[in-house]
Amino acid sequence: MAVDQSLELASGSCNDDDGQLRTGTLFSCVAHIITAVIGAGVLSLAWSTSQLGWIGGPVALLCFAIITYVSSHLLSDCYRSPDPVTGKRNHSYIGAVRLNLGKTQTWFCGSLQYLSMYGTGIAYVITTATSMRAIQRSNCYHEKGHQAACSYGDTMYMLLFGVLQIVMSQIPDFHNMEWLSVIAAIMSFAYAFIGFGLGFAKVIENGEIHGSITGIPASSVANKLWLCFQALGDIAFAYPYSIILLEIQDTLKSPPAENKTMKKASMIAIFVTTFFYLCCGCFGYAAFGNNTPGNLLTGFGFYEPFWLIDFANACIVLHLVGGYQIYSQPVFAVVEKWFGRKFPNSGFVNNFYNMKLPLFPTLQLNPLRLCFRTAYVLSTTGIAIIFPYFNQVLGVLGALNFWPLAIYFPVEMYFIQKKISPWTRKWIVLRTFSFVCFLVTVVGLIGSLEGLISAKLS
Repeated sequence: MAVDQSLELASGSCNDDDGQLRTGTLFSCVAHIITAVIGAGVLSLAWSTSQLGWIGGPVALLCFAIITYVSSHLLSDCYRSPDPVTGKRNHSYIGAVRLNLGKTQTWFCGSLQYLSMYGTGIAYVITTATSMRAIQRSNCYHEKGHQAACSYGDTMYMLLFGVLQIVMSQIPDFHNMEWLSVIAAIMSFAYAFIGFGLGFAKVIENGEIHGSITGIPASSVANKLWLCFQALGDIAFAYPYSIILLEIQDTLKSPPAENKTMKKASMIAIFVTTFFYLCCGCFGYAAFGNNTPGNLLTGFGFYEPFWLIDFANACIVLHLVGGYQIYSQPVFAVVEKWFGRKFPNSGFVNNFYNMKLPLFPTLQLNPLRLCFRTAYVLSTTGIAIIFPYFNQVLGVLGALNFWPLAIYFPVEMYFIQKKISPWTRKWIVLRTFSFVCFLVTVVGLIGSLEGLISAKLS
């Protein structure tokens, strides 16, 4: 036993009070965060900036970055309770809410959290299909000219992505996904950098900066408000990762204390993503002005070089393969643990069977895992086929996720964790912060729902 422990310490791993082997580092944590944050949302930021204008757009991006960092800072201290360094682990977001806020709020939080993760999976199916279709359209435009019809449907690509995710969903859990997150993070850097580079090159080619202080004009004041509200919802979707922060933090080894590593990782990841977000949002708007597409890399403001457009969209697809799993694994875990507790003697729930394929390591298959995860992927794919509206879906999901999960629960848990008394300076500041974010969520949700309904009916 002493030899085993010495080897474990020498390898830098941590086998803590629950028996779970943890090997996560600052690097892997940053990779997980970037994989979770730089996703479908970055592609809509040029459109969001174009709706808000040259002052409102960049200011909104910076404000959401600050809000996201504050939220992650508060939440990372809730990983252990009652002490953030030596207390008992909260392995998940909902576990922390249960311990700090009680059963009633746990149900509310759990419903929103898993609905948000499920919705993000739907958004990733839509985005992946859009990018796969864009590759085909890019090649068509290159061969036949920019005025060619080049119209293709999304359904086949959504089905292909769904089949791939059925296979990927058999990865056991978060602790087996570091390699996938690293690949996905590299891909996210690649296409975000390409989007920024193409926008910058287009501005140089134009010889001027397009756009205005007030953004794209609308047919009426009401329509302009709807579009601005939807833009806020899209930006809200692009930033927060609170719903999986504690799951990511649960992969970290210690020492150093997990909350210290998470805070440092959050600062690095948010700084990097904000840089790319500002570049993609601002240079995309500067390049196209009033003609800014809803999706920077698939809206065909850019046609050439076609091979670079193809590569960027291929990077999006590869990234979202990992991103889908980042948001789905917590849902898989909670459902499978519930079935395991409910039916401890069921072979369907608890038995594992080895399967050996040529050129692949031996796979361990569990009947419940195979059936539930397959049904989950099929359902997200089916809903994406019914509602294939990129910007509107992102806006709805961003608004639903933003205030309750990224702001309200972290603030309330922080009050309990730090024993902050009512009407103290810190209490007033955080309550004001929460209320302002609540207003942003309300207007974002209203605007995005209006846009989704209009798109479906048109």
